[in-house]
Amino acid sequence: MQVILLERVAKLGQMGEVVDVKPGYARNYLLPQGKALNASEANIAQFEAQKAQLEARNLETKKEAESLAEKLDGQQFIVIRSASDAGALYGSVTTRDAAEAATADGFSLDRKQVSLSRPIKELGLHTVHVTLHPEVTADIVLNVARSAEEAELQASGKSIQELAAEAEAEAEFEIAELFDDIGSAASEDSDLVETPEDRATEEAEDEQP
Repeated sequence: MQVILLERVAKLGQMGEVVDVKPGYARNYLLPQGKALNASEANIAQFEAQKAQLEARNLETKKEAESLAEKLDGQQFIVIRSASDAGALYGSVTTRDAAEAATADGFSLDRKQVSLSRPIKELGLHTVHVTLHPEVTADIVLNVARSAEEAELQASGKSIQELAAEAEAEAEFEIAELFDDIGSAASEDSDLVETPEDRATEEAEDEQP
């Protein structure tokens, strides 16, 4: 099926190009999204008549997108989720979650602008691709953590494995200190207990003139 593109479509073509696409792709995505028209003679003529207007509109939206991309690119957004000690999420983080996290921080994003090769299913820092305009993109980072404190540690560069190792080492240190305290207390108590040998020694000393 041939369509004429009303804007640049990644891996397909530029505005004004007539391209061959699968009928399902055209009917389910390109046509309803207003990205293309059937490449009939009437539609091609309509495009040519409106080409200058479409290009001006595209340039305006592109400038707006570039302005947003400068502010958005590299931004980090926190997503709090429950997870196992190994870092596996109970569920997943989706494009909707990414869009909502960015919007909550003042950036208006739609889930359709967010690209994920697969749902995020583990704690950590995840780079996510955002399409703000057919010709403008940005990358954001989702900081997926179990708490704000953990997110802060991850942002400083520590992985969930490092955090778990530190927690385990701290627990082992506390246990070792506890046993040391118990051992010291037992030693002090033993010094206070009088043994038969101690009594014998004292009696011998008392019998001496």
